[in-house]
Amino acid sequence: MDQILRRDGIMPSADLVIHSADIMVTMKGHSDSPACKEGMSEIGLIENGAVAVRDGKIVAVGSTEEVLADGWVGPYTVQINAQGKVVTPGFVDPHTHVIYAGSRENELSLKLKGVPYLEILRQGGGIHSTVRSTRLASDAEVKSQTRNRLKTMLSMGTTTAEVKSGYGLTLEEELRMLRLIKELDHEQDLDLVPTFMGAHAVPSGYTEEEFTDYVVEGMLPQVAFKGLAEFCDVFCEPGVFSVQSSERILKKARELNLKLKIHADELESAGGAELGAKMGVTSADHLLQASDQGISALAEQGVIAVLLPATSFNLAKNSYARARTMIEKGVPVAVATDSNPGSSPTESIPFVLTLACLYLRLTPEEAITAATINAAYAVGRAHQVGSLEIGKQGDILVLNVPNLNYLPYHFGNNPVDVVVKNGKIVWRV
Repeated sequence: MDQILRRDGIMPSADLVIHSADIMVTMKGHSDSPACKEGMSEIGLIENGAVAVRDGKIVAVGSTEEVLADGWVGPYTVQINAQGKVVTPGFVDPHTHVIYAGSRENELSLKLKGVPYLEILRQGGGIHSTVRSTRLASDAEVKSQTRNRLKTMLSMGTTTAEVKSGYGLTLEEELRMLRLIKELDHEQDLDLVPTFMGAHAVPSGYTEEEFTDYVVEGMLPQVAFKGLAEFCDVFCEPGVFSVQSSERILKKARELNLKLKIHADELESAGGAELGAKMGVTSADHLLQASDQGISALAEQGVIAVLLPATSFNLAKNSYARARTMIEKGVPVAVATDSNPGSSPTESIPFVLTLACLYLRLTPEEAITAATINAAYAVGRAHQVGSLEIGKQGDILVLNVPNLNYLPYHFGNNPVDVVVKNGKIVWRV
């Protein structure tokens, strides 16, 4: 087993040791690239496992006998006995719209009557409704509401989350959203990965071409100059941003050294996946209606498919992304909550894991891969989080489940017993 020694050869004690886990999922073996095909089932299981953390970093991973025999437990080491439980890396949520004010429960009756989402959007609902609520809210109000959602996410095992702007739709408001994401990143326990998504909808008073010009010429240079975002995303969909407009936006973002994401082929197959592959995006998300050609293109380029089954579940159309086809063709698959006020008002990765198994037809092993190491790759954090390996952040979950199958099997509850972030216990039952 790998070890870290003092220069004088004396082993330092760990700050935290989790031991005696019936099953420990390490996700070891995916340090060079995301897991795909059969690799999504290779989750690095250790029975009677243990993990030690010092100064926020993992310093030992192995069997309980090995870790304890190597002297990691000292007089001040915090110990967690995980007997009868499962230990995993902290969940990574690679697609959220979690920063906003207000809610949209009033749209539920419209959905139940069969009103399409794009029609709700045209009537001033959907994204436009949340834009109005968010613009009217003070910084303190937006942060308070968002912080509560982040606390819920943390309690359900998410330790790293991507967060998109997109409920501003003006330069001033988009910069404000990104600034608030940065402030929240420092003010609570989750690590937040900021994504600029000014191209979330076309506001009233603009044509698509006019607003695309505004995003490309007015927003993106300022976002890049201020260094407030790591990624740029665009809602590539007929009725929102065409493939041509989306390509303009992504090209400009790439010129400005932003990494790329794309909302693709959610409502209809329109070339979004193909564009994502052409542009070499880090991830293409949604993909409910992605074509065979689009899926093959994603596989060829190694683009991660971030699938959002809670959104499909909430829209109640019995339409889900073709995850099995993607895996068979070699697309690395990740899953996310899509946490947002309209189509997926949830913060629960455990619920997403259940949906991923039932409706995306992932195995429990593939689902946990999709919510850890592949999700970490989808937000550019695989070198830091997503697996239990020496040198990575001590982001660890103790799950009160007897085996891995039980995690997606028993739904509607919170299976998380302990959340460890950077080696510190930040949530506990």
